[in-house]
Amino acid sequence: MSYTPFDVERLVQIITEEVLRAAGGLAPGGRCPCHDVHGECCPDRLRGVLDAGATRLGLQASGAPAGSVAGLIDHTLLKPEATQAEIETLCREARDYGFATVCLNPTWVPLAARLLRGSPVGVCTVVGFPLGATTADVKQYETRRVIFDGATEVDMVINIGALKSGDVRTVKLDIDAVTDVCRAAGVVSKVIIETALLTDEEKVTACTLAKAAGATFVKTSTGFARSGATPADVALMRRVVGDEMGVKAAGGVRDLSGAQAMVQAGATRLGASAGVKIVQESKGAPVAASAGGGY
Repeated sequence: MSYTPFDVERLVQIITEEVLRAAGGLAPGGRCPCHDVHGECCPDRLRGVLDAGATRLGLQASGAPAGSVAGLIDHTLLKPEATQAEIETLCREARDYGFATVCLNPTWVPLAARLLRGSPVGVCTVVGFPLGATTADVKQYETRRVIFDGATEVDMVINIGALKSGDVRTVKLDIDAVTDVCRAAGVVSKVIIETALLTDEEKVTACTLAKAAGATFVKTSTGFARSGATPADVALMRRVVGDEMGVKAAGGVRDLSGAQAMVQAGATRLGASAGVKIVQESKGAPVAASAGGGY
């Protein structure tokens, strides 16, 4: 896969336009109070719906039908010390509660695919995780392998160092290496941009590149950086990608109020190890311990 100088030049132009759009065009009254970008970056998305106690939402670009709040959640266990017994518990909880997917490391994909066969719960895994510092061809092989093993969704980490070096061509090729394979296989692709390590301009660039690559989602975080998702970052990402793509908030979504804040900001999927707690809080039920961990 290669790009001509014109392709790269056009890509830079698109990114520049997005950065300028994020920095300017203020609405009357000045900048958005929650984020130092365009005044319309935080529309009242679903405001009041979850606040009112609703547990049924229509999902955009999620690959899942409308369902309970559980249908927004990738039930996550990415800690390196996770055992087979914990993965089995994670999958059982996902079936019992109706989560969108389980999200786990590649080594557990075959087991999860077997345990969840015949259920509506998807199998989500990670590529280039958690640093994003492997090469594009390696990420592409990882993607092919996890899809072969039964993954239905792939969350890849971008080449963060290349992005911060201004090397947009390398980042685009890096994302393409994964999204091209996912698209050919009919698998959902999510691009993790690791917002905690980026400036606002770099977040806009990363989202624009993911959109250009045809990714299904952009995603805030791995959960392994110094911080995770914030409503402000979700709102910025949503404004850049528009309504055509999903936005996944991950890292630090630990309770129902946190989930509500992310959805109100524009998230259509949540990565959380506290999925059981969130669902039980939404029903007013007692909170039980969960197998999840790593986000």
